Formats: sequence, C-alpha cells, structure tokens
Amino acid sequence: MTKTVALLIFPGVQALDVSGPLDVFAEANRFLPKEAGYLIEVVGTEPGLIACSNGLLVKAHRAYGESRGESPGYDLLLTAGGPSLPEMIWDDAIYEWLRAVSAASRRFGSICNGAFALARAGLLGGRHVTTHWNDAHALADLCPTASVDADRIFVQDGQLYTSAGVTAGIDLSLFLLAQDHGSELALNVAKRLVVFTQRAGGQSQFSPYLTPYAEPNSPVAQVQDYVLSNLASDLSVPVLAAVAKMSPRNFSRIFARDAKMTPAAFVESARVDAARSMLENGALPLKRISYECGFGDPHNMRKTFQRRFGVSPQEYRANFSVPKLVKNC
Repeated sequence: MTKTVALLIFPGVQALDVSGPLDVFAEANRFLPKEAGYLIEVVGTEPGLIACSNGLLVKAHRAYGESRGESPGYDLLLTAGGPSLPEMIWDDAIYEWLRAVSAASRRFGSICNGAFALARAGLLGGRHVTTHWNDAHALADLCPTASVDADRIFVQDGQLYTSAGVTAGIDLSLFLLAQDHGSELALNVAKRLVVFTQRAGGQSQFSPYLTPYAEPNSPVAQVQDYVLSNLASDLSVPVLAAVAKMSPRNFSRIFARDAKMTPAAFVESARVDAARSMLENGALPLKRISYECGFGDPHNMRKTFQRRFGVSPQEYRANFSVPKLVKNC
C-alpha cells in the first residue's frame, strides 16, 4: 500500500532538512510500483510560500490543520529543523496539532533540531533521542527527562525517530526505507544519491564534548587542558584532583558543575575524539591509536566505540576516513 510521508516546515527551516529526506523517498518511488510507493506531503506552519534559512522559497502542499479528507495520521511525520528553531516558540495550536497527528501516525520524529518542536509539544519526555551536537545541551535543558545522545546519527525509540545534524536526515530516511522495503532498495537509493547507505553512527564533525564550558583560567579549565595533553596517562579522579589542587570529592563536584559532565565522562569523550581524529586522518594501526588515546588496547577502544557510536573503530574509519589524493604524473 502507498505510504504517506509528511514533513512539517516553518519560516527559517534548513533547506537540506527538507530536500534531503524527501529526495530519499522520491528516489525510492523510482524502484517501487505505484501502489507501493510513497505519497510525499510538505506541511507548513503557515500557508503560502515559506522562506528557508538560505533564502530558498518553498510552497507547502497545505498548512497544518487543513483537512486532508483522510485519516489525521500519516505513515511517517517528520519535523524539520532550522538555525533559529531552538529559540523559536510557535502558537499553541501548532503543538496541539503535532501531538494529535503524531499520536495518529504510525511513526513520527524529527530532522536535526526539529526535536525542539517535538520537545515543546511534550513528545520527548522519557525518550531516547538525538539532535545536532551543537544543540544537544540545550535540548537536554529544555526536556530534562529525555536522554539526549549527541553521538548518534539517528536514534529509534519505539515509533519515535530522531536524527542528528542536517544531512543525517538522509541517513535516517534510508534507515526508514530499509525498514519498509529492505536493505537492497535502501542501497540502490543511496547509490543514486551518492551517499553512504545507513551509517550506523558517529558524527564526523566538531566535538560537542571538548567545547570549553569553564572559565579559561579556572582549575577546571586547567584540568581539561591537562587531560587533552596527557590522554595516555592515568586520568583518574585522584590524579586530576591533584592537578586542580583540590580534594577528590570537591573536585568532582566543581568539575561537574562547571563542565556540565563528570570528570570520567570528559576523559572518555576526549579520548574518543582523539581516536576519531586519528581514524579519520591517518592509517595508524588500531593498537597504536588505542595506546596513544589512553584506551590501553584495541578491545577497550572497540567496546567504547560500540557503546557510543554503534560501530567498531574499523567501521568508523571505513565511513569517515579522508581519502588520499592521487597525484597525476
């Protein structure tokens, strides 16, 4: 049967959040019989032309709340994101519509920071979600009962699907396509779009963890600098507390308050980010990388990558390593 896919857009929406996912389902229709394809619908928070953040004008098929003459739900409802969405508050009627249509739909979710709209509609409480890494802390503050995972390209929690930044919406759409019609069709669509098929995890972008939260000259900042310069060393709480010239208990409390994470979480994130950089930009053996980044051995590094990204270091390197340029003779 035909599946209906709807994407909610608004003034200031990110154009790639719209075109990327919709192109996945549109390309899938090339391979599917008409009766088994996707009916795509763009829904606006207001009628008429809607300007994207890059100035592109998009005309929605309908505004939210307008009758479709069918069931109020969709097979899939996605909310797009945009640069200003984390601070944007819509009319209550839009959030009411989101709640009602999400409940009536088989699946619902968000692209990039479209998760903020779902959070303000009360749809993320107690759920496991992701968003653009740069907005992860703000989303966690907005919806403290949600588990926000900034390391994942996309996350499924029951009928709720959320994706990371911008182009990760394509990864999520390929994943949903594979659920509907199998991995072979998803692969064919990925080939046509010249993208990876179903990246399992790991965002190759600026790290959310190493952004300094502490004042530059504070003891916490000094400890962060020490960690980054001594990844292969003992970075236990007693050692770091000595660097900060504090008791271990007081240090743990102050660090968590100023850095917004525990010392252990910061150390692991620093080691993971260093390993990601080495995997992306070089061909060092995994044993060497695991030692230099403080994991001790490849087995420990593999466990950490599987837990945080859902892929092994080898798979991460295969997806994200920078290809060597071939010089012409």
